[in-house]
Parts: sequence; C-alpha cells; structure tokens
Amino acid sequence: MIIHEGYENLNLIAPVATLGIFDGVHRGHLALLDCLVSRAQEEKGESVVITFSPHPRLVLEQNNINLSFLTTIQEKKVLLESAKVDHLIVIEFTNEFSKIPACDFIKDILVEKIGTKHLIIGYDHHFGIRGEGDFNTIKKCSEAFGFRVEQVQGYHTEEGAISSSSIREALLKGKLDEANKWLGYSYSITGSIIEGRKIGRTIGFPTANIIPDSKHKLIPCNGVYAVEVQLDNEVYPGMLSIGSNPTVNADTRLRSIEVHILNFDNNVYGRKISIIFRKRLRDEKKFDNLEQLTEQMVLDKQNTLRLLT
Repeated sequence: MIIHEGYENLNLIAPVATLGIFDGVHRGHLALLDCLVSRAQEEKGESVVITFSPHPRLVLEQNNINLSFLTTIQEKKVLLESAKVDHLIVIEFTNEFSKIPACDFIKDILVEKIGTKHLIIGYDHHFGIRGEGDFNTIKKCSEAFGFRVEQVQGYHTEEGAISSSSIREALLKGKLDEANKWLGYSYSITGSIIEGRKIGRTIGFPTANIIPDSKHKLIPCNGVYAVEVQLDNEVYPGMLSIGSNPTVNADTRLRSIEVHILNFDNNVYGRKISIIFRKRLRDEKKFDNLEQLTEQMVLDKQNTLRLLT
C-alpha cells in the first residue's frame, strides 16, 4: 500500500475510492473495503482509501479531552494495508477544511485532484459542512461530474450493524469478547513502560506500568485481563490490570495500566510495549490485605496460562 500525505501530485490509475474515518477498521469496514478492492480489480484500476487526521471530532469539538478512539493513525495504516488496499490518502483535517461544502469537495478533490472514477460509500456515510454530503447528494454530483457511486450496506449482526461506536461501548462495559468479535481481531494498546511503586515485586508479581502512546487511545473497562505482550520481536503471556489498585491505593481516582509478564524478569523500563487483549478475567476488587491479593493473583495467573498456552 502506498501512503500519500495529502492529495497533490497524484498519478492514480482509474481510482476506485472510498472515504471515511475507519476507526478500528472493523468487520463492517472490511465489508466495504472488500467491495472496494474487488471493484478496482474488475475495472482494472486502483483501490484508494481517503481518511482524515487528526480525527474530525478533535478539531470540531471544543471539549475533546475525554474523546477516545479505537485506533491511532499509525494503527489504521497497518490495518488498511492488511486489507490489501493499493493507496491510502491521509488528508489533514482543519477547521478551514471542515467548512468545504460537500459538492465542492467532490468536484475539487475527489474528481479533479484524485481523479475518482468510482466512489464506494457506507450505508450511513456523511461528509462536508454540517454533514450535508449523504448518498443522495453524492449521487447528484456523480451525474454532474461523470463518476459512478455505489453504496454498501456493511456488516450486520443480530444486534444490528457493526459500528465503531458500538465497539467502543462494548470495551468500556467490559464486553471484550463482543468487541473483539466485531473488530475481527483482538484489541490492543501500545505505549511506553515507566517506573511504578514496585509493590507488585514485593508479593512476587512485578509489573510494568504503561503509558499509552496516544492520550486519545481508548482504554478498556477497569478489571484484570489475560493478554499477550509484545516486546521487540517476542510475545509473552501476561496478566494486565486496569484501574486504581484499591487494595494499595487510597485515592481511587488514579487510574493505571499494569502488566505482569509471565516467565519474564528483565529490565523493561523505557521500552515500547504492545498489549493484545485476549480475555477479561474479572472485575477490579479491593482486598482486605496483600495476602488475599496475592492469592487472587495466583488464580489469575493459572487462568491466564490456561487460556493463552
């Protein structure tokens, strides 16, 4: 996949394009992307995904400190490449850009800059100022500018259409199995390891404290998880805790992400780490003392090994 930062000086062959945020690049998105790639092959053209960075909500909403998303732009690039897309165009989203009317965007960018011959959009897609660019608007513009437009219904489950918002909600409610099923892969976070209070080391369970690379990366619901840990090129089983550690912390407002890497005892401070969420083991719980906490962690370790090895 060739990545283009912006839409100037492109030289695409009969581009079949789609556009959107693609947060999570989940199974619903993949239904659209499979259609995109197939149409490009049928028409002997190239498949093109157009996305935006930063996320439009970060630009348009004044109070965006609590916004969280499934994927960073770098994670999105990796997932889109796995979908066998030929080209990814990343357009910088600014306040000025947000004010472009839908038909002007179609004419000036999709047609004149990118050269779109066939546009594929999702079932609920909107773009342009005030979201005025829906399927009917695009259909009218396509007739004026001479390109084809096709709407894909997406991927549906018994609960309805898969969406990024429904996956975010599932993760925040502790429904990891549901979220991973809808994503089509296991959710993950990447960050740096920092030095903590080292309480875990005193009870035989040293942990690595993690600061995510992006402050807007969604952190799943508090609790204990069986995870896979990627350090450099190695993968290890691990048990991860998200929460306030109420057994040892009086201030429950403080939230941390800590992982105990099984069968591992190297110095990892300052290193990059990726956590792949495989199973949610239990809710966070306050124990009466460290002995009770240690007994529970022994059980957590047994369950993690049973699930992951």
